[in-house]
Amino acid sequence: MACKVKKVPNGGGTIRKRSDGRWEARYTNGFDPKTGKQIQKSVYGKTQADVRKKLQAVCTAINTGNYIEPSKLTVGNWFDIWLKEYTGSIKPLTLKSYTVAINNHIKPSLGAIKLSSLGTHSIQAFYNKLLHGSEEMLGLSPKTIKNVHGVVHKALQQACEINYINANPSNACKLPRVEKTKIKPLEETEISNFIKAIKGHQFENLYLFTLFTGMRQGEVLGLTWDSVDLQNGTILIYQQLQRIDGVYKFVSLKNDKSRNITLPPFIIKLLQEHKAMQNQWRLLAGSSWDNSNHVFSNQLGGHLAHVTVSTNYKKIVKSIGLPDARFHDLRHSYAVAALQSGDDIKTVQENLGHHTASFTLDVYGHVSDRMKIDSANRMENFIKTVHEIS
Repeated sequence: MACKVKKVPNGGGTIRKRSDGRWEARYTNGFDPKTGKQIQKSVYGKTQADVRKKLQAVCTAINTGNYIEPSKLTVGNWFDIWLKEYTGSIKPLTLKSYTVAINNHIKPSLGAIKLSSLGTHSIQAFYNKLLHGSEEMLGLSPKTIKNVHGVVHKALQQACEINYINANPSNACKLPRVEKTKIKPLEETEISNFIKAIKGHQFENLYLFTLFTGMRQGEVLGLTWDSVDLQNGTILIYQQLQRIDGVYKFVSLKNDKSRNITLPPFIIKLLQEHKAMQNQWRLLAGSSWDNSNHVFSNQLGGHLAHVTVSTNYKKIVKSIGLPDARFHDLRHSYAVAALQSGDDIKTVQENLGHHTASFTLDVYGHVSDRMKIDSANRMENFIKTVHEIS
């Protein structure tokens, strides 16, 4: 039965404004088998445009045979629909994480509940169980529960927007506190020891480049020569290399925002020498050379694997007494060094590709606190100098 839209008598078309200020659109979906009368439904919204969008979505679903009566939908049904139909614009790795959260946690615990009956208490009990664990499973970290909640909230919010439920029951849930991870940048002496340790290593240039640009590992491995302007000393960062289901692919950046960074002369010289060395590899490889144009490649021009770069890094830092150091700490080390050298927060934020300067300040606030102390000490020295002159 095709979706039919109920006309309102005042000639206002399919949509009317209610006395309570909300907008309503009415439609019919088949006939009641007992009475033979048309089954009438309504969708509501704050604006006329909002209602028109909801009505179009419902009618399209009915006319294509994909409509499921909201009252009959289970949480599991809806999350399957949401995952298939409403996540088309998100990144592959994000989609994979959503799928894991839904299949491993959400559906096993909440999947059988009717969507219209899902309440805040049920979701809160679910989060509490994830945190504390049970005989069948160990408890999860607050950060993981926060990620699961993000999936729950997004899916239920979409159900609200198409009028399957009236309100999002996850809004009022209380999440466990996520402890802020303490960053561990390399100290000045550790950086010096690291530079000595990588001398002559196959990834020496890659590690130095990462340390003095602060780029993410995926951004470094996804960098291609067409993004490098050696003459002007700049780089355009617009993609990253990720391993998705066993296959390496170029994908957009973490926040979908490309950025330009200006390189210090040391890194420009490093890239010039690296390109010359890579040209030698190209000549030796001959027809076996991979023309994927990676800046940091293997000796046949192909991409480098994240695990290979990280494993070699771990061996090096362990050899200099830093067994807990992570590859990402090179990025932290750059940020701290930049701030301590006098770069302002906004510049560091743009170089790192953070969404906002406030996020950068939140992550590296301890550095700015030390900078404030240094500033106060410089002012004290200035005051003493002025008093001596007078």
